[in-house]
Formats: sequence, C-alpha cells, structure tokens
Amino acid sequence: MTDLREDPYPDVYVGGGFSDPAGTPLPEPEPEPEPEPEPEPGAGRHGPGRAGDRILSSAAVVTGLVMVCHPLVPDWPGNAGSLLETVLPWTGLAVPVLLLAALIRRSVPAVVATLLLGAAWSAMFASPYFGGRGDAEPNLTVVTHNVDAANPDPAGTARTLLAASPDLVALEEVTDEALPAYRKVLDRRLTHRVRIGTVALWSRYPITESRRVTIDPGWSRSLRALVRGPNGPLAVYVVHLPSDRVGASGFAVARRNETITALDRAVDQEREKKVLLLGDLNGATADRGLAPLTSRLTSVKDRVGTGFGFSWPAAFPVARIDHILTRGVTPTDAWTLPATASDHRPIAAAFKA
Repeated sequence: MTDLREDPYPDVYVGGGFSDPAGTPLPEPEPEPEPEPEPEPGAGRHGPGRAGDRILSSAAVVTGLVMVCHPLVPDWPGNAGSLLETVLPWTGLAVPVLLLAALIRRSVPAVVATLLLGAAWSAMFASPYFGGRGDAEPNLTVVTHNVDAANPDPAGTARTLLAASPDLVALEEVTDEALPAYRKVLDRRLTHRVRIGTVALWSRYPITESRRVTIDPGWSRSLRALVRGPNGPLAVYVVHLPSDRVGASGFAVARRNETITALDRAVDQEREKKVLLLGDLNGATADRGLAPLTSRLTSVKDRVGTGFGFSWPAAFPVARIDHILTRGVTPTDAWTLPATASDHRPIAAAFKA
C-alpha cells in the first residue's frame, strides 16, 4: 500500500549536508597567518650591529699597540714616530670615548678591549703622574724658563721665578732689550750671572768658569758654567735647541736632532760628577730624538714629579718640551710654576746636591 504522506524533510539526503539552491554560499575561511620566524643568533643588533662592535674593539686594540709599541712606529713619513712620542700621554683620551661607545652598544668584547687599553695606559703613565717627593732633604732649587723673546713683561716674569726661592735660574730667549729688566729683579737675590748669546744663568753660588757649548756653528744658545754648589762643584748646562715644526713635509726635527748629538758628545766628555742640564729641548723625554741625552741623564720630572708637567704652550699646555736633566745629584721634587707672559711655562726642581 502506497504511503501518501508528505516528506517532512525534503531537503535532507542521505549522507548529510544541507543544500539551499537559493541561498548565499558561505565564505571560505581565511588562512591563519604563519608565525614570525625566531631571529637566528647573531641577527639584528648581534648581526649587522656586530660590525660596529668589531670596529670599537679593533680601535682599542690598535690604540693600545701603538701606545705600547711606539718605539716600533717608523719615523717615515715625516718623523711620525717622534711626533707620536711627543704627544703620547694624550692617547689616553681614547679610553673614555671608546668605553662610552662600548657601553651604549652593550658590547662586552669592546668594553673588555677598552678596559685593557686603560690598564696599559695606566701602567705607562699613572705611576709618573702620581709620583712623589724623594726622601732626601733638598739643599738646591733650580728653575728654568724659556721667557720668550717677545715677552712684554720681563720684570713680572722674573718675579714669578723668584717666588720659587731658587738657587739657580736658567733663562732662554733673553734679548739684549729685556736683559736689564731681568737683571734688575734677579740680581738682587742671585748675585752671580753669566749670559752667552740668548741663554743666561743666575746663581746664588759663585760661578767659577763659563763657556759657550758649540752644538751648532751658527747657534749661540747653549752654555756651560761651573758652579761652586753647596757640596762641591756642579757643571750646569743651559741650552735652547732648535725648534721643531709640523708642516707639509711632516715633523721637522732634523736640525734639532743634530744638535742633540753634539750636546750628547759634550756631556759625555764632562769630567764633573754632578751635572745639571736645563733648558728648552723642544721635545718630550719619550721622543726618540732625545734618547742620546735621556739614556745618560735622568729626567727629574720622570723620577719625582707629579702630574704630566706640560710646559708648552702656556695657554693650554699639551707637551713637556722644557726639561731638567741630571747626573750625580738626587732629585727630591719637580713641579711646574704659574704661567708668565711667555709662551712657555717655567719648571722647577729640588735636589740633594
């Protein structure tokens, strides 16, 4: 018998699913975005930025090598080695600059390299910087000063020097015009005097002999005097070596070095046991050009001085080119005097002579 009832579910078919021909198709689901890949080690700041870290580390290493191995820096071109050695303490400025950059970048290798550079600099310069007085009781104070031929106030300059209570005062660039002004002030306390060319020596103790030291046939800026000191004779050299200049051809020191060689011969032939060499040597003691002198004489600044003792230029000193070198006496202190009207600053030292 046929079932004539209507199908209550006309749109349902075996197998499931619903079909509505008049309906709107359902939208296709959007695909989920793929996750960002994890950065590989060394990417980002540690990848491209790693080059900056290497530059900082390399800069610290190279600066340290140049500083420590400065004797190996060649003098060519343009006497580069001598120029570097004249301003060698200033290499320390690289330490705070590189350290700050390394900390900003958070670069551990650069920080370590910079700290090692700082340690090397301290080993070379901290000890001389924090040097101290010797134990011996001084009995001789000396002052040397390049007073500048164009000094507008020679009398005031002389008074500044006398404030150190010196027993010996060595002057360089003393002109005929300025000599009376220096004599008027210095002669009152230092009654013995000798002048040869543009260098002069005033002494509290008798000067028993004096002569020019020929270090250059056309150069009348050096003398030797024999002073009857507190404990016997002193051979005192007052010198002003030729200036060095930085120009297109580099650091011009050839003439200065020639006079150093001649001066070294004179000191080598000196018979007196006690020797003082005072003056403007136009070079730092680290400068290889001064090695003939510094190998046989002692720099009082390097032995007992404090600070860097820079003497030139007076307005903002960057190098110590004025020196007191000795043999046979005991330095107890070394210092720099206040600026005068000269382009150099005066320096002083005390001795047990």
